[in-house]
Amino acid sequence: MQKTAILQPRGIDGSRHLGSLADLLRDWLPRQRWFAGKDRPVMDLRLLSMTELFPGCLHLLVHTGHAAPPDTAVHAGVPAPGGTPPADGDCYQLLLGVQEHLSPRLGRALIGRAQDGPLAGLTVYDALQDPRSAHLLLERMRHSGSLGPLKFESDPSVPLPAGLAPRLLDAEQSNTSLVYGDAYILKVFRRIQPGVNPDLEVPVALAEQGCGRVPAPVAWFRTSRPQDATLGVLQPFLNDASDGWALALQALARGEDFTAEAYALGQATADVHLALAAAFPLGGPAENGRTAAAMSDRLDAAAQHVTALRPFVPGLRAAFEALAACDPGPPAQRIHGDLHLGQVLRAGREWFVIDFEGEPSRPLSERRSAHSPVRDIAGMLRSFDYAARQRRPWRPQWASRCREAYCAGYAGRAGWDPRKKHALLRAYETDRAVYEVLYEARHRPAWLPVPMAAIERLAVRGD
Repeated sequence: MQKTAILQPRGIDGSRHLGSLADLLRDWLPRQRWFAGKDRPVMDLRLLSMTELFPGCLHLLVHTGHAAPPDTAVHAGVPAPGGTPPADGDCYQLLLGVQEHLSPRLGRALIGRAQDGPLAGLTVYDALQDPRSAHLLLERMRHSGSLGPLKFESDPSVPLPAGLAPRLLDAEQSNTSLVYGDAYILKVFRRIQPGVNPDLEVPVALAEQGCGRVPAPVAWFRTSRPQDATLGVLQPFLNDASDGWALALQALARGEDFTAEAYALGQATADVHLALAAAFPLGGPAENGRTAAAMSDRLDAAAQHVTALRPFVPGLRAAFEALAACDPGPPAQRIHGDLHLGQVLRAGREWFVIDFEGEPSRPLSERRSAHSPVRDIAGMLRSFDYAARQRRPWRPQWASRCREAYCAGYAGRAGWDPRKKHALLRAYETDRAVYEVLYEARHRPAWLPVPMAAIERLAVRGD
């Protein structure tokens, strides 16, 4: 058995330190890509956990409370120390560097200078943007052990080398990722919910199934306070890989066909679904009526927020009514949960699937539950449409051919054809498009015409 080290943190008065940080964080958090409450002021900031990770670096879990928007969705947060979950808000993981003076090369990491409390006069910054802090974090992960409530664990069969140069992955995402020596990638989760994160649970289970489509975790860290929760996962980095989104846009720019790649991607998706069905218990028979009702509720909530959606509500609702009346389809099982071209990588001739966290805004219990595999398929079909819309003139036939090829590849591996489950596929694609409309309206209004074109197609023609 691997020997575990107990690393003793230096004493910290968390409440006093938060007094130094509160004003800075209230201003800084809403400006971060991964902060979910951008459209709502931080009404409450509470400390859930604080640990000195190493000298000059504090690890925090903080709860942010805020006023709920009119179209509120479920926001699950980690319970406060007393064990009572906050009524509204989220828990975030922060790694904060504290120095007297900040190097100019870390200017983008600056949070501010503390004015009060024990950190008064010191500069506070995002430590994950600091190569020194990133290096020391990997050193913590190289050896299993505990540091206060933080637990560092690893696969003992995969020794991690020392001295790997870190770099921050500059990509739009809901977490923060660090690449080490172009050999490993560490995803540090920002929005934390109690329980095992699917981005750790699923790849471990798939590795045990011998599924080579998903890089297996080699190290991870978690917390035991205020509840058990996954904080970060280290996996092999596919340095020679390109993500599906970039490859699709390259093909479009060159006027090239993408159907062979789409067909192979359908095969890869089916391989992952088959492995997931073997690794996790299957759900019961699909309850299409309940699923359709939930989709209708989401449509109503989105239409309240996005006026452009309202004329299409009757036609979209027809898709959900057809779902309630159709045959159950494939059994519910564990799925990816947020599958699109940005969640797949192609290295050589092989496709790999990454990022099994699902939609971070969804409760963790929902992301870890069984769903129809059609949900993943619909997500990828919508992604082909998004890619085709990135160039003018729009090339709908390019997207249509990719969609057909993807479904054909999936059918060849899975043993059933998504195209023959028309009511299921239409309903899940409609539900995905409604989600996209709400997301774009709130975060990227210039992109709203992309899902709205799908809304019109699905509501009017039903295909």
